[in-house]
Amino acid sequence: MLGLIQDRPLLISSLIEYSGLNHGDVEIVSRSVEGPIHRTNYRQVNARAKKLAQALGRLGVEMGDRIGTIAWNGYRHIEIYYGVSGMGSVCHTINPRLFPEQIAYIVNHAEDKYIFVDLTFIPLIEALAEHLGNVKGFIVMTDEAHMPESKLDNLLCYETLIDGSDDSYSWPDFDEKTASSLCYTSGTTGNPKGVLYTNRSTVLHSFGVCAQDGLGISNQDSILAVVPMFHANAWGLVYAAAMSGAKMVMPGAAMDGASIYELMEAEEVTVSAGVPTIWMMLLAHVKENNLKFSSMKRTVIGGSAAARTMISTFVEDYGVNVVHAWGMTETSPIGTTGNLLKKHADLPESERIDIRTKQGRIVYGVELKITDDDNNELPRDGVAFGDLKVRGPWITSGYFKGEGGDTLDEDGWFSTGDVGTLDADGYMQITDRSKDVIKSGGEWISSIDVENEAIGCPGIVEAAVIAIPHPKWDERPLVIAVKEQGHGVTAEDVIAHLESTLAKWQLPDDVVFVDELPHTATGKLLKTKLREDFKDYVLKSA
Repeated sequence: MLGLIQDRPLLISSLIEYSGLNHGDVEIVSRSVEGPIHRTNYRQVNARAKKLAQALGRLGVEMGDRIGTIAWNGYRHIEIYYGVSGMGSVCHTINPRLFPEQIAYIVNHAEDKYIFVDLTFIPLIEALAEHLGNVKGFIVMTDEAHMPESKLDNLLCYETLIDGSDDSYSWPDFDEKTASSLCYTSGTTGNPKGVLYTNRSTVLHSFGVCAQDGLGISNQDSILAVVPMFHANAWGLVYAAAMSGAKMVMPGAAMDGASIYELMEAEEVTVSAGVPTIWMMLLAHVKENNLKFSSMKRTVIGGSAAARTMISTFVEDYGVNVVHAWGMTETSPIGTTGNLLKKHADLPESERIDIRTKQGRIVYGVELKITDDDNNELPRDGVAFGDLKVRGPWITSGYFKGEGGDTLDEDGWFSTGDVGTLDADGYMQITDRSKDVIKSGGEWISSIDVENEAIGCPGIVEAAVIAIPHPKWDERPLVIAVKEQGHGVTAEDVIAHLESTLAKWQLPDDVVFVDELPHTATGKLLKTKLREDFKDYVLKSA
């Protein structure tokens, strides 16, 4: 027997429609690329997103078409999030920090029809345009007064485009499983792989973000979204803010400590979210200038592990609660959040910080387990560690266009590539990585990719790459190489060679030379031995 309940689709457009009607006057504040602080609200964003959907329809954009963005966090980017997904197309956010060849690959792989681009990235687009044959045009996210001079002949002005629309558009209904957005992850070797979210998965994920034991977003909050909108949909904050009616504060391109602090204070920010590198710069600025936070209540730290000293500084010195969170592009991304339980209230602060240093507690909607090499589930005792696997209604079932083959096991579990522990309260802690991916400032660097490029340097016969702790970036790559006998290749030569094939942030901080590298019995590099040998190594940049 089925229940007698209306079957309304869970659509992304319903979030902005709801907020436009019920939280219409709540502000969305952006530091614009053009310079000034810009203020709008949910009512205006809903109306402008509808105009954008209308305009894209006039350009021939249809349901299922992929529409790219190369942009900072700002109000126009929010309008694109809703306008593109709301009409049934797919919003493809592109990480401008990737190496240009990777950007060209993912644009072509996604078959983006149009790309929205902030003024900052016009030179990048000009350099790539000849390699983006499927793209019909580039929409510059500005007004006519700030349109750049460019050698490109297929530039459109965002404000002019939407000015040609009226307010008669109504969000269409369609299947809630319709694809809504596309994010590529480069956390593994080879080409980046696309994670294709649905309207349904995004709305369900937003409930998880808003839940008190998620990130606890409500209409009482003013949220500073420091995490980029090209990183797993800004961790779902744009959608959760609309669902709850929270004020949004968008930092644009100004990510230094002084600029972040200025926005926090001016806009009475209560919640912020970003990677540890940002918070290091913020805390340094606050300490150097003997400042305090007047409204900040909590900050979400993810992307890479937060150091205990960072957590304790926020909590003990500034009275800001830290929510340590874990997730992946493949998990939409929220998987765990580091909220404390009632039974922890009377613990000494040092023990509470011990709990906060873990990656957090499982959010409802996400299932986690750890397994051994034979796929046997291990106990949730906080001691046993194994391969971390995940499943749920906002977890990927596979990569776009089938890249990577079957990603789920026979019971529907996705292997995260992390190794960790789980305890009886649902707290998870990453202890290692089953793949040697280096996390640096919230970005993932494939050690194998760097190794392959390093071996291509004249005079290098073998190379291994491991992660070395870094006080600012969390981890940075170190190349350990074997020289060709009699060759005079230097560390500077290797890095110069890598500069032609890797993005700047992927480059190793140092290169050291050894007579030979350790190997397993099957000929694989023995990185556990290298990590032990170099455990006390201090990078020159540290």
